[in-house]
Amino acid sequence: MSDEDDEEPAVTLGEPTPVEGAPLARVTSRLVWPKEKSEIDRLEGDSVVRTPDGPQELSTILEEIDETYFQRHQEFENHVRAVIGTGPIPTADE
Repeated sequence: MSDEDDEEPAVTLGEPTPVEGAPLARVTSRLVWPKEKSEIDRLEGDSVVRTPDGPQELSTILEEIDETYFQRHQEFENHVRAVIGTGPIPTADE
């Protein structure tokens, strides 16, 4: 190893800020598409998803979606984002 590897980082990162819930993409990546809404609810309904309004269970979000069948994960994520919105995700400190 060279001396350069032992230097301090150029930017101090600080302590990580906890964020409650899982990213929507992580939840959808665990599923195989196409998928029915009822099957998504059965498999992942208890998953807590990060939203701009704070963490929410996926089953609660699914109740507000009229679509019953999703060909692709992008289609599903678009419907979920139409319900939860987009924007900054609050941290546990906020």
